[in-house]
Amino acid sequence: MDRNAIRQAWDDVAETYAERRDPTGSDADLLATLREELGAEPIVLDVGCGDGARTLANLPAGSIGLDISRRGLELARERAPESHLLQGDMHDVPLADDSVDAITAYHAVFHVPRTAHPAVYREFARVLRPGGRLLMTLPTGRFETVRRGWMGGRMFFSAPGRDATLSQLRDAGFTEIRIETVGDPLGSDAQFVFATWSPDGAARDASGSTPN
Repeated sequence: MDRNAIRQAWDDVAETYAERRDPTGSDADLLATLREELGAEPIVLDVGCGDGARTLANLPAGSIGLDISRRGLELARERAPESHLLQGDMHDVPLADDSVDAITAYHAVFHVPRTAHPAVYREFARVLRPGGRLLMTLPTGRFETVRRGWMGGRMFFSAPGRDATLSQLRDAGFTEIRIETVGDPLGSDAQFVFATWSPDGAARDASGSTPN
C-alpha cells in the first residue's frame, strides 16, 4: 500500500479503532514513566496519535499530535483539546530541527514499509533535542502484509524484526535503550522501547568509532 492508500485505510477505520481501543492499561502507564523522566513543561510529539485517547490525552498539555488520518485528528480534537494537531506522516515531520523533548510512537511505525523505517528514525532524531527521549512500540516479528477485515477495513503492517529495529535505532543515534513488555490496547502483550537521542551516538554510528 502506498501512502495515499494507507491514509485512506486509516480514515476508513478511525472510528472503529477508537471504539475498540482500551484507553487504559499497562502500555498507557508507560507514559507516566516518560513524564517523570522529562523536565518541566516539555514539548512532546505523539506520532500516529489517532483519536488521541490512549497517548495524546495522557501527555502534557500543549503536546503535538501527528497523524496521517484526517478523521483520526478530528476525533483527537475532541479527546485532547489542549493539544496541537498536525496532519502529515512520519517520513517528513512538519517541525523544525531540535524542537521537541520527547517522541511517543505507539503502534505507529509498523504501518509504513519497513524499508522506510531507518529514514523514520532519522527523522525522529532530527526533531528531537539532544538528550530527547523516545518511547515507541517495538515490533518483535518480521512481516509485511495487508490484513483484510482489520477493524472492518484493511491495514498495512510491516516490520524488519526486533533486532533489526534496535540496530536501526542505534544507527540513528539512539542510546540508553530499555525494553518493557506490557499489555496493548487490543488485549495482547507488546514490547516497548525507551531510548535517548544523542548527537554523539549518531556521530559514533556514522564513523564506526567513538568521537573525540
